[in-house]
Amino acid sequence: MIDYTPFWETLEKSSENWYTLTVKHHLSPNTLHRLKHNMDISTRTINDLCRILSCGVEDILRYIPSNEDQIL
Repeated sequence: MIDYTPFWETLEKSSENWYTLTVKHHLSPNTLHRLKHNMDISTRTINDLCRILSCGVEDILRYIPSNEDQIL
């Protein structure tokens, strides 16, 4: 399972917030909703978030093994 808790922690430490991400950086509210609920987002969005927040991928997401992952 991909967990976006690091994103919220990184966002809290930055000068950005929900409002600036949507208005200034043009991220959709739906994208932030997906992050809040640990739903899939694109790698392009991850790239944009890293650029906006001047951080690495590990500051946006982490992988947590889960029995709920799809069967391979």
